[in-house]
Amino acid sequence: MTHRHPHAHPCPHARGTRAEWHQKRKDLGLLALRAGTGGVLFAHGAQKLFGWFGGHGLEATAGAMEHMGFHPGKQSALAAGAGEAGGGALLALGLGTPAAGAAAAGAMAGAVAVHAPAGFFATSGGYEYPALLGFVAAGLALTGPGRYSLDRLTGHRLDQPWTMALAFTGTALAAATVLSRRNRAQAAEPAEDPDPDSAPDPGDSDAAASSAST
Repeated sequence: MTHRHPHAHPCPHARGTRAEWHQKRKDLGLLALRAGTGGVLFAHGAQKLFGWFGGHGLEATAGAMEHMGFHPGKQSALAAGAGEAGGGALLALGLGTPAAGAAAAGAMAGAVAVHAPAGFFATSGGYEYPALLGFVAAGLALTGPGRYSLDRLTGHRLDQPWTMALAFTGTALAAATVLSRRNRAQAAEPAEDPDPDSAPDPGDSDAAASSAST
């Protein structure tokens, strides 16, 4: 007579099925994060570059960047817009994920610097929102895109350890250089009232600056 153990181990097939289901859940979660975060970043970048989604376009964004201390304004606007739109699109697609996430995080570092004087919370104009986007983008660059991605379809050719190291190092150096240049330019500016006859319209400037800083 044989006795069956009341706590018999599940068969290997059942364990494999459960592990596969958990992996699919993780991959679906990564897809949701990539699509949501990448879509938001792309929309903000497209506002800056093309004036889409109610944005002000490149010229107005360049003026706003100059106003916020980023010189030259047009190149700064192009870099910020490309980091957001390009990085966001690639994140959503899961292509070159380490570089895409690093580029988006670098763009958000600039936005954090602009909002930092207002504190942390978004309700007071702080850097809460760009910081969240930047952390999610950096996290996706570190975790990888998951199976539902173009990186997987291309054999992860653009998703290599050296790609991640190079992307984060390059982005950190670029962000540090831009922010250091901005700080020096702001410190060198004389503290004087602008000429009211030559000052831009406050409404246009504030709206463009708000779009440019996220």
